[in-house]
Amino acid sequence: MIKKTLLLIAISLITQHSWTQQNAAVEKSVYGFQAGVLGFWAHNESRLDKNISLRTELGLDAGIFSSNADFSGSKVSVIFIPSISLEPRLYYNLRKRMDKGKNISENSGNFVALKLNYRPDWFTLSNVGNTSVADNIAIIPKWGIRRTFWNHLTYELGAGVGYRKYYLKQYGYNENPGEVAVDLHIRIGYTF
Repeated sequence: MIKKTLLLIAISLITQHSWTQQNAAVEKSVYGFQAGVLGFWAHNESRLDKNISLRTELGLDAGIFSSNADFSGSKVSVIFIPSISLEPRLYYNLRKRMDKGKNISENSGNFVALKLNYRPDWFTLSNVGNTSVADNIAIIPKWGIRRTFWNHLTYELGAGVGYRKYYLKQYGYNENPGEVAVDLHIRIGYTF
């Protein structure tokens, strides 16, 4: 009787461990909205492989700047710029989280990513008239975490450093200067 019980427990554990390893994967597709200190975005993450997803994102990045209002003093201004991003993500700890009994739903895990971000000069929303931005594109390797709580609420933290290229011919410049691009984000969101 004891041998049969131990055998059943062993088979159960092996089956559960095998099932856990096979199903520790990113979600097939996750849609959601996120808001952060500097903007808000709609996104989709689609599974490419067991631990790899492709995040597509459309939103408005915000910026804060100081302007000289009619030369009478400094004025703090806010601008919102359209932003389009593609970001392959490798979630590297899903199996470990699942084995520890931690939540991996809605792609809750740690990830490394390569963000490709395009900010076009289509329009801007600002409290200062006649504002515009130069078209620019950035490529930024980054690291981040994503966690889900209360089933559909998420928070995400991430950081990365890369390169941003500006396209300034529309402003009469022939050179296309580039600069270091930093991506630091803290976001909360809702997934469907």
